[in-house]
Order: sequence, then C-alpha cells, then structure tokens
Amino acid sequence: MNVYIVELAQRLAAINIEVEIFTRATTAALPPTVELAPGVLVRHVDAGPYEGLAKEDLPAQLCAFTHGVMQAWAGHRPGYYDLVHSHYWLSGHVGWLAAERWGVPLVHAMHTMAKVKNAALAAGDTPEPAARVIGETQVVRAADRLIANTADEADELVRHYEADRAKVAVVHPGVNLDRFRPADGRAAARARLGLPQDALIPLFAGRIQPLKAPDVLLRAVAVLLDERPELRSRIVVPVVGGPSGSGLAKPEGLQKLAARLGVADVVCFRPPVGQEQLADWFRAASVLVMPSYSESFGLVAIEAQATGTPVLAASVGGLPVAVRDGHTGFLIQGHDPVAYARVLRDFADDPGLPARMGAAAAHHAESFGWDTAAQATADVYTAATHDHRRHGLRAHHG
Repeated sequence: MNVYIVELAQRLAAINIEVEIFTRATTAALPPTVELAPGVLVRHVDAGPYEGLAKEDLPAQLCAFTHGVMQAWAGHRPGYYDLVHSHYWLSGHVGWLAAERWGVPLVHAMHTMAKVKNAALAAGDTPEPAARVIGETQVVRAADRLIANTADEADELVRHYEADRAKVAVVHPGVNLDRFRPADGRAAARARLGLPQDALIPLFAGRIQPLKAPDVLLRAVAVLLDERPELRSRIVVPVVGGPSGSGLAKPEGLQKLAARLGVADVVCFRPPVGQEQLADWFRAASVLVMPSYSESFGLVAIEAQATGTPVLAASVGGLPVAVRDGHTGFLIQGHDPVAYARVLRDFADDPGLPARMGAAAAHHAESFGWDTAAQATADVYTAATHDHRRHGLRAHHG
C-alpha cells in the first residue's frame, strides 16, 4: 500500500493535482513535513508510540491521528482541500470525518477487506475482528466513490458490503516500469546476488504471514525433491521478506518448517529489501511464487512480470487479472503443494520456460503503468466532485 500511495501521488502531481499525504509518524527522527516530490507533501502525524505498535492497537490511535489532520487543516484558508482520498478502513474513518468537516467528497480505496479475508483464512490464521467489519461497512456507506483494484473486488464490495455499484470505479494499480524492467537480464542479476547461473530459483517475496502462504512453496519444494532428489543440487529457494500481521506471533515458524520438511539446505531467508534490489531478485528468479489465500490485486506479480519473470500464483482476488494463465505464468486453484510442485517440475525440465514466458510477462506488464492509473483516479475525483456538488445543491434547495 505504501508503494501504491507514493507512486500514485507522484503521478497525480505530474498531471497538476497537488497531494498531501497524512501518515502516522513511526520514528521521532521524522520531520513534521517532507516534500516527496514537487506537488507532493508528506505530513507525519504523531499518533501513539513511534515503534512497536501492533496493527490491532491502531484503532485506538484514530482520535489522535484525526486531531493531527485537523490541526494541519486549521492552518489553511477555508476551502483549501478539494477532496479526501483515504486508503484502508482506518484511514477511511479519519477521511470520513475530515470530508464531512471540510464539505468535500470522500473517495476511498479498501485495499483489503475483512469479510473477504475471513472467507479465505489460512489454517491457524486469526480472523479479522468484528470491529473492522463494522468500520468498513460504515466507510463504504459514507464514501462518495469507492476505488476497487479489479472488477472482482468491485463485485465483493457490492456483495459483502452492499456498496452502491454506481459509486464503485475499477482502477488497476500501476507498476514503476522505470524500476521494474528486464534491464541486463537474469544472468547479470544472479551474478550480482551471488546465485548459481544454472539453478532453478522459485522466489517468494512478500510479508511472512499465513495469508501469503509461503509455507505452500516450501511444501511444494519438499514434494518436488521427494520425487526428483537429483534436483537438490540445482535448486535455490529465496524467501525475501519479514514477519507481518499474524506471522509476528511465530517469527521463526517458516525456518522451523523448512527444517522439518528437510529443505532447509536449499531455502535461503533474506530480510526485506529496497525496491531496486527487489527488482534484481525478481530478475534473478526462474519464477515468482504467490500461493496467497487473498490478494486484492497482487502488485508484486505485476512487478515481477515487468522484470521478465513469470509468476506461479493462486487463482484468488486480483491475481487472475495480474497473471495471464498459460501465457505469463500459471494460476493454481487452491493451495495443494502437489499442484505447485507439478508446475515447478515443468520449470525444472524446461530451462527455456522462464525466458519464453518472461518475454510475454514483460509485455503484459507494460499495460499497467502508473500514468494510466493516475489518469483513471483523476477521473474518479472529477466524478466524485461533480456528484458531491450536485447533492449539495439539492440539499440546499430542498
């Protein structure tokens, strides 16, 4: 979501829509305001302890965060802000209050939804609380416009939250095609990362938590090596990312699972990396594996494809939009490790598959530039503003 907001804000500014981003300060060293780019100002709001605040504790800081937003607004002339665009349900509640107070429209993007996540929980994962379901329902009702990443997500908003379909707009997220591109190719990326040139490299990159199902990849590798023990000498399985969400309860769980499955010798765990190095990990991989139980879109899948790497993913959420099954990667129904192992075996048996599919993947990703997403978002803003003014006039004359 951070990548989404930063990239979108910069592209909106480029088409003359000034943006102020309000975000919670996570360290005392942050200045109150930072110019991210011309036309994009980031405001760091003091709300709760800077570090060590769990996701479950964030709702208790909504009042403090709202106070910080209102303080900033108080320093401006009346009518300074034209519209509020909130992301995720917590910000939606702050945006709801701010939009009402300022007399401007509210545009909201869910990114993930409690009811959708709870309907597809991984084994042993913790369901989202009822308070979030209630909060999301309130924001959906309050918003002038809702932005969904895919048509499926738009349907879920209507089905699960009784959203007014006329208020839901579908805007695909973009990808930074300057950063995520094939560049100098797979061999050069492997050399930079110290990876063997002839290895089969199925990569997991993302948050280590049950929702993202990195365990499915490890179990698939175990199945593959049971069937084909000769592959052990030429398979490397990087897991790039850190524990998050419910994964924080067992931060060493994945390492222990790798040991129990007998694959610890081929799995290498790496901490989260910056965008530039992440692009290199994507380039180096034979295939990116995303066995998620829920994905609102799957931006990582587009980023990997943009670098020329195919994707093996669960057919959930927005992933069927992000990945063209059989052309830029493979989609799996469900989370059976045997099904994932079957596709990994195809990659092992056909060394040319990553390059062939990767070329199609890079071409597919070109249609997901952020400029397109920003223009579509700007159109949503225009529609929301128009409706808001019309309703305001109607209420005034009523």
